[in-house]
Parts: sequence; structure tokens; C-alpha cells
Amino acid sequence: MLGLMMSRELMISDLIEHAATVHSKREIMSVNADLTEHRYGWADCAVRVRRLANALLDAGVKTGDRVATIAWNNYRHIEIYYAVSSIGAVVHTINPRLKPNQIAWMVNHAEDKFVMFDTTFGPIIEGIHGSCPTVERWVCLTDKASLPDYKAPVEDYESFIADASETIEWPRFDENTACTLCYTSGTTGDPKGVLYSHRSTILHAMAGCATDVIGGGGADTILGVVPMFHVSAWGLVYSAAMVGAKLVMPGPALDGANLTKVILQEGVTLMAGVPTVWLGIYNHCKAEGIKLPKVNKALVGGSALPESLLRAYELELGIPMQQGWGMTETSPLGSTYAPHPDTDLSDYEATVPHKLLAGRRIYGVEMRIVDDEGNILPQDGVATGHLHVRGPWVASGYFKGAGSDAFTEDGWFATGDVSALHPEGYMEITDRSKDVIKSGGEWVSSIEIENAASDHPDVAMAACIGVRHEKWQERPMLIVQPVPGKTPDKDEIKACIAKKCAKWWMPDAIVFQDELPIGATGKILKRELKVQYKDFDLEGED
Repeated sequence: MLGLMMSRELMISDLIEHAATVHSKREIMSVNADLTEHRYGWADCAVRVRRLANALLDAGVKTGDRVATIAWNNYRHIEIYYAVSSIGAVVHTINPRLKPNQIAWMVNHAEDKFVMFDTTFGPIIEGIHGSCPTVERWVCLTDKASLPDYKAPVEDYESFIADASETIEWPRFDENTACTLCYTSGTTGDPKGVLYSHRSTILHAMAGCATDVIGGGGADTILGVVPMFHVSAWGLVYSAAMVGAKLVMPGPALDGANLTKVILQEGVTLMAGVPTVWLGIYNHCKAEGIKLPKVNKALVGGSALPESLLRAYELELGIPMQQGWGMTETSPLGSTYAPHPDTDLSDYEATVPHKLLAGRRIYGVEMRIVDDEGNILPQDGVATGHLHVRGPWVASGYFKGAGSDAFTEDGWFATGDVSALHPEGYMEITDRSKDVIKSGGEWVSSIEIENAASDHPDVAMAACIGVRHEKWQERPMLIVQPVPGKTPDKDEIKACIAKKCAKWWMPDAIVFQDELPIGATGKILKRELKVQYKDFDLEGED
């Protein structure tokens, strides 16, 4: 027997129309590519979304066609998100910090029909337009007066939508229709495309609105530092429209000084980004003696939250930090920190270990861990194994059938993380499968070493990699980026590691590097460090 409930598709077009009707004047503030500011309400946004949708339809964009973006977090990028998906086409967000040949590869693999880009990335377009045969139109996100003189055949966004109608009857179609395409970082082999659906996107946005997940509400002002080209800005653009939150989109102004200015100016209450961003804000606030009194929470993802940064924010700035875990393949929300009901919140020190885990599993994402033979391991907080996940916003395969070995025969996605699952629902990442150091047949957790080293006040960031060793096969090596103006003492760093790690995990070498290589999503690029130090002589160390 079926229930007698209406069957109504979950559609992104319904989301923008809801925001326009119910939250019409709630503001979207964004910093443009030229660092000017732009403001309008959700109703104003919806009008321009309809115009863009009509312009795309008039230009021949059809269901399933891919429209690429190479853009910052700003209002025009938001308009593209909603307009393209709502007509049944697919938004393909591209990481602008990739090399031009990698971007061209993605454009060609996706068979993009349009490419829309910010003026900042004009040089990329000039370099790749001749090698992207599927692209019919190149649209710069500016007006005619500000359009640079490109060698490529580029038109401006404002002229493109100028004559389009402001009214549209949004098409209805299967909610499983693709809406967004985002490629993985491609740490091994070619990048793989993850193809989200309208259904998965709306369910993911709903989950994000839960208090124990991200929890932004109508009274919040949300700063979206996480890039829109990276997993749909963690769904914030959709969740904000759902609840009527004010959105603050910082564009290219991502240094500590500019972000602090925007946070204070706009009254930000909730902000989401990666640890390197929060470190920049903290350093600026500390240097200038600034507080951020209205911020109620900083959501942290992308890489592990160092304990020193957690304590700096919570004890010095008075801002709670919430660590989360996810991947491109999980849309990305998989777990976020929320205190267990039995937690004694008055005992701050007792809460710290849980806050440094990868969060508690959220409803909608199932998890299991398995050993090398695929046997399911207990969720006792002790056993560690390969993490598998499944759920309604978890990928079931990759675009054009790539990387099928990441999906199990019984319907799970193999994340590549090595994890422990705790009885209270906490998930603990102990390493990435490709980063685990195998020394003398035993696993060494690079993440735990990095986190322990980061407790030293003069360590800005740390990366632990495995280096070939004649006797032990591999031994850990630590590369440290010092806090500017500081020179950490190696013995003090080792003391920090000794407090939290097994004695035999102690790195055989600690070296200093002014800057660690950082990817566009804020993660340390260990693959570059492994190449850089592959011939490092551990025997020559102290």
C-alpha cells in the first residue's frame, strides 16, 4: 500500500522561487573581481536568474548541456548556479587554480557548451580557447564597458542577458536529472567527474540546515569562504536560499585583513572555510587586537583542524569551531561536530578530543570500515580500516564511467580514508590510504603526526610524508612551515609529537620550508612534497 501524499519533484527552480517569494529582501552581498561591492535581495537575484535562463535557452542550451564556470564566489556565479540547473542543463564548476592544460582537459572531457568566467581568469581563456572545440560561447562575468580586450571571442554577461525576458515557466522533469558537475582534484590519474542531481542537492541542503550539521537560519549572516568551484560551496548557496539567510560572498578578497573587514562590516554570524583561511583571519585579528563579536561559529573542513587553531579561536576569539568531513563524492557533507548529549560542556578540556575528530555522522550518510580483505570491522573507536559510505547524496559512479573501482559491488563508495568509527557516532580520520606510511610492516598515521606538530606555537602548518628507508621500507619525514618571523626548535616539535604519538612514529627528519604547496581548496599538496623529497637522505639526519 502506498501513502496518499503528493509526488512533487525536488527541483532547484523551486528553491530560487521560494527564496524570491518568502525571503525577497534578504540580502546577498558580494565582492566582485575588481573588489567593488554588490548588493541585492533574493527577489532581485531571481529576476536575473530568469533572464539568464531565457538567454541560455534562446542561445540553444538544451537539457543535459554543460555550462562551465571559472569564477569567484559572487552574485553572478550564484545566478549561473540557479539558471543553468533550473532549465535542466548542468553547471560545471572549474577550479581556476589548476594549470591551463588541466582546465582544457576538463572542458573537453565535460564537452562544455558555454564557459562563463570572471575577468581575473581572462588569461586562462586566452590560452585554452583554441583547444576547446565543444565550446560555442565564452562569456565574461562583467558588463560591456568593463570587458577587457581579449584575443579570444568573448562577450560580456550583462549584454548576454540584457534583452532576455524576466518571466519563465520553469520546466518540470525527473528530480534525478543532473544539475552540477564537479571534478575531483585528481591526485592520482585524471580528475573524475561527480555528477549531482536535483534530488541529491535539495536533500543535501536540507541536511545542512539542521542545527547539529551547519545550522544556518533566517537570522544568520553566512560568510561563504569555501569556493563555489569546490563541491558547490558545501551547499551554502542552496541552504541560505532555503532558510532566508543573508549571504556574504567574498570574491577574490581572501586574505586575513579583507575577510576580517567583511566579517565586521556585514555582521557575519556563521562562516565556513578551510584551516588556512581561519589561520589568516586569526593572525590578522591577533596582530591588530581585533575581536569578531557577532560570529557564533566557524565551520572547518577540507583538512584536519589543528588543536592550536581550535584553542586560539575558542579561547582567545571566543568563536566556537565546528569540524566537518566530506568529499566531492559526498556533496560534501558526511559528518560534522556536535556534542554528544552526555558531554559535560562545562569541562572544556574534555570536549577538545571530540572536537578534533571528523565529526558525528549525520543522518543520510551511512558509514562502515573494512580491512584489506573487505571484512567489516567493529565500530568501537579502536579498530581502523578503509572507510566506505553510502547515502542519497553520495555518488554512485563517475561521469563517463571513470574510476569504477572506487565503488563496491554491494553499493558503497570507498573513500580512500583510513578511519575509526566510534560508538557515539564520531568518525575519526587516521589517514588517507595513499598517505599511510608503512614502516616495518606497521601503519604510521601521517595525520596524527601533523596534528601533534601543529600544537607547537611556532608551527603554522606541517606535512608528514613517507620517505624510502633501506631497513624499514618507509619512515616518516616532517616538513614544517613556520609562523612568519619564527624559527621553531626541532626538539620542541619532537616533544609535541611525543606527547600524542607512539615513540616509533617519531619522524626521522624535520625540515623547514617557507611555504608548503597548497591547493585551491586549502589542502596541502603532499604529492608535490613526495616528489620534492623522494631522494631525501634520512641517514644524513641527526
